Amino acid sequence: MKVLVNLQVVPIGTEVSVSRYIAACVNELDAAGLHHELHANGTNIEGEWDAVFTAIRHCHEAVHALGAPRIQTFISVGTRIDCDQSLQDKVTSVARRQS
Repeated sequence: MKVLVNLQVVPIGTEVSVSRYIAACVNELDAAGLHHELHANGTNIEGEWDAVFTAIRHCHEAVHALGAPRIQTFISVGTRIDCDQSLQDKVTSVARRQS
């Protein structure tokens, strides 16, 4: 099943800047071959359910490996069975309706 996910990984017990932890997570998404789009407060990911959630587990492992003792992750998941929709499709649909 294809899934669109908004992922927010929050390392806890680390320095104030978390960019190196997020970069490690993005590297895991790249390694998994998943389409993803980083934004200011998270990352949008699209792909097959198992591949996406395996990559999220690898993100946790990578962030812990960098020394984060705790991680709080927020995940929003969307699936559709009536059509094959991408992240870009959703953005394009809104853009068409803007005045």
